[in-house]
Amino acid sequence: MFNKKHFVFDNIPDLSGKVVFGNNGIGFVTVRELARKNAHVFIASRNKEKGESAVEQIKKETKNNAVEFLQLDLQSLNSVKNAAETFLARNLPLHILVNNAGIMATPFETTEDGIQDQFGVNHLGHFLFTILLLPTIKVSAPSRIVNVSSLAHDRAKGIDFDKLNDPNAYTPFERYYQAKLANILFTTELAKRLAETNVYCNTLHPGVIKTDLYGSFVSSFGSWIKPLVSIGTFFMLTPNDGALTQLYCATSPEIEEKNYRGKYFIPFGELGQTNAPAKDEELAKTLWNFSEKFIKEKLGDDIFSKCYD
Repeated sequence: MFNKKHFVFDNIPDLSGKVVFGNNGIGFVTVRELARKNAHVFIASRNKEKGESAVEQIKKETKNNAVEFLQLDLQSLNSVKNAAETFLARNLPLHILVNNAGIMATPFETTEDGIQDQFGVNHLGHFLFTILLLPTIKVSAPSRIVNVSSLAHDRAKGIDFDKLNDPNAYTPFERYYQAKLANILFTTELAKRLAETNVYCNTLHPGVIKTDLYGSFVSSFGSWIKPLVSIGTFFMLTPNDGALTQLYCATSPEIEEKNYRGKYFIPFGELGQTNAPAKDEELAKTLWNFSEKFIKEKLGDDIFSKCYD
């Protein structure tokens, strides 16, 4: 399906002096390649042992020692807040933020903050982290925000906020579709708010990638699904290829040259099409307001007081 590579690792420009945030999974490949181009990179992860191991591996492979670990648990708004504050205390710029962590089709659970976990991890955690870092991202401009969505958003018919926490309202996959739709809607509204700045915010479908994202399937559907997942992996992209589209959004000069804002990309750095709900600007505003209200209820009304100057 994706046989043309509009963007490859060699197209990444030199990133000396740039500070970057990424996550594990395809984020590991992303961070590794950014480090290879001399960026100062942070890899965020819930698992300290795995995160620090990834840091050491990247240092070894790239010969770049400016690679650091940051503890970040997207299932906890307090953890997200603490991670942002830890980074901000360093008084560093931030030129590229790649939000690509996530969970897929997990059995129904709620986060410690009491929100359905796929919505909480895939959207709310990234929303809070991004907004808390936004003043620094603006000051560091030209800069990029990259939100990883999925082709799966195309199956979402919208977001019923009253049913988010109803365990019987949706299947595990339907909850995933909504969360990926939320990634696009967040990007749409954020890009509008950043239209007069030199911060470029875009979203993407990375492709169907062979990662551990599919580990939840057995918990959700039973052991019968294992053979299907195994067969499916033969048709999936490698993590190296899966990272290309977000690397394009994060680094390609074309983003600024063509003034790409609030766009949706598919492999490998091509413009893609979203479904009708993803184009709903009113739904994007409703999602933003819902997200702000929920976070304020959990962390206090002043949580965003310094973020929108």
